[in-house]
Amino acid sequence: MQLQAFVALLSLLGAANATQDRHVRLGKRQNAGAVVGSSTTLLSSGLPTTTSFTSSATSISNSPVPTTPVGTTIPPLANITSGMATPSTVPVSATYSAGATPLISGAPVLPTPFVFQAASWPTQDQIAPTDSVEVSQWMEELDGFNIPDISPTADGTCVGDPAAASQAASRGWWTCGGYTRATDITSCPTKMTWGVSFDDGPGFYSMELLNYLASKNLTSTFFVIGSRIVERPQVLVEEYMAGHEIAVHTWSHRPLTMLTTAQVVAELGWARKAIKDVIGVTPTLMRPPFGDIDDRVRAISLAMGMVPVIWTSTGTGATFDTNDWKVPGGVVTGPQSFATFEAILGNATMLNTGFVVLEHDLYPQTVDLAIGYTLPAAMNFTPSLTLDSIGHCNGIPSTNLYRESNTNTSFPYANSTSGDSSVPSGSGGNGGSSATTSGALSNTIMPISMIVASLLAAGGSLM
Repeated sequence: MQLQAFVALLSLLGAANATQDRHVRLGKRQNAGAVVGSSTTLLSSGLPTTTSFTSSATSISNSPVPTTPVGTTIPPLANITSGMATPSTVPVSATYSAGATPLISGAPVLPTPFVFQAASWPTQDQIAPTDSVEVSQWMEELDGFNIPDISPTADGTCVGDPAAASQAASRGWWTCGGYTRATDITSCPTKMTWGVSFDDGPGFYSMELLNYLASKNLTSTFFVIGSRIVERPQVLVEEYMAGHEIAVHTWSHRPLTMLTTAQVVAELGWARKAIKDVIGVTPTLMRPPFGDIDDRVRAISLAMGMVPVIWTSTGTGATFDTNDWKVPGGVVTGPQSFATFEAILGNATMLNTGFVVLEHDLYPQTVDLAIGYTLPAAMNFTPSLTLDSIGHCNGIPSTNLYRESNTNTSFPYANSTSGDSSVPSGSGGNGGSSATTSGALSNTIMPISMIVASLLAAGGSLM
């Protein structure tokens, strides 16, 4: 199946199943008593409608609870700067033992708690090497796919590679010109819906964010970095078991267009492996660091079973980036970042669709901005907004966000090999045909009649 058809198929599946999936999520939260978020629809008054929040998890603390943790005493907006005092952190609030059952239907139970052995992993925060057995296995996932012969950029920036920038349109290079493809997720389909996401964690301050999201009954998509996962695996477990969506954000957070094909595979593969080792599942969504993606990187990502997700851009070139990540470095201040977010909300009212915003949970400044300012502003915005995770707002069933529980037999593709004997090739864990695709970025778009026919023929297996 062509990639464009796959994205359309996901949307059709979700449109038919969105209400049912929402009810299932709420039902599981109520039955399990777990810390699970769900979409929150806001009344015209701006007040969120939520259900009661409970937790059956055992609370633990290896150190005294901080007296002034970030998120409990939010600094005045003017004080959120690169020079703000470093706040204390809140410890992980729940434990989940090996064998605990996640909320995703068909997903494996939690594996044995992760123990980091440095010798078994690439050097943290360095571009992952390509000379390992693991990378050789992951390279096989590209077999049979048409990976465009596009040379790497100099450094992933327009200024650093003006020759590549002049070819941005033909390259499909997002960094220079905001070029996207039909296979990219860049928004939520429904107007005034915010696809909430946070990048670069798990961070020291992610627990404060998780506690806030739980208190507001919200779910988010977390794009996590492999180098951070191995440092704070229990935080990733908390995010996943609370019902948030987990997606890949590479191993070392480098611009992907500047890397060789093997390096891109290594960056995606090691992050994917870290997630699998910690929570037992393999995400089918990814976000390129800095949004730096072109047709070559897209093809690699899709061949490896991951759909690219980027934040929204307007037709005039304005991107929905809060610039919160610039606050810790002193490039902008908290008030300037929040003003950018207010402009984003204003731009959102002029879109015919919903939107996706770039925010981060790695630094105290970005977490304070989120839970003290941007999220409350959105929940009290007029006209009212719906806050949701990105996969869910796009109607993708929660099972299809992870390869092991994926029930869409059209993805991952039939000729993909996971390098993991526990995941049958091209099956999403459910078996599949041996048919091959004709190329990851074919220009041929399957007619809508064929998509509907495929949907009807697949029937319950896709649901």
